[in-house]
Amino acid sequence: MSTTYLYRGSFANARASNEAALWRASHQANIACKKAIESCIRQQFDGMHLPEDSAREVLRTFGFKRVNWVLANTIREKSWDGRFSRENKDWSRRIPIPDDPGHNLEFVVGSHPAVLNGFVDQVRQAYEALNLFGPQHCRPNSRSELDYDGKVLVLSPDTLKESCWSQENQLWYAHDGFGCQPHAIGRSVRCTCLGDGETTRWNRVDFVGVLKEEFLPEWARVRLEQLAGTERQENIVNHGEEMRML
Repeated sequence: MSTTYLYRGSFANARASNEAALWRASHQANIACKKAIESCIRQQFDGMHLPEDSAREVLRTFGFKRVNWVLANTIREKSWDGRFSRENKDWSRRIPIPDDPGHNLEFVVGSHPAVLNGFVDQVRQAYEALNLFGPQHCRPNSRSELDYDGKVLVLSPDTLKESCWSQENQLWYAHDGFGCQPHAIGRSVRCTCLGDGETTRWNRVDFVGVLKEEFLPEWARVRLEQLAGTERQENIVNHGEEMRML
């Protein structure tokens, strides 16, 4: 899989942030991905059907993040075209591609829209098969309105390397930090991964939101109970030390 970083800002943003080289490398990878999709469709479409696993090689080479980026950009640039399904148009609008007309046009896939729509379906189905948590699994508006303290949070897949994409790496228990408050100036959240027990700090924007109770897996419930037991024991020890100091 390509290791080139996916730059999510416009060229103007990159230049203002002194990141033009990073943007250029990402932009060239976007163009290469676009050409790979066109080549894939050209070689595999028989005039009537596109094989079900056609997207697999492109995904293996460029990864979901960049393929999704290129496909979403293409649909948005061709939003007038009725051959793209409503579902795929809605999906493309959920990916925050910056307004950069002169450059975005350079990685618009030129394949026949009806066939490309089927390719997008394949990519979306392959992504859904990963069973990652997303906004649909989180409490409404939790990213912008809810206190994160003591909650199970969903880390955005965009924050993780694709090699680390799993539910175990997405679920984190929030302990504290200014970022737990939705309107605080500080953004840092101290939290523990329910998958491997690692404790670290993420920024509030790295999370999709607070996981709905009904989507909490059984293995995560067990980890939460273990974590709660550890915290209770630490509190007892800390309280004892405070008493001895009095």
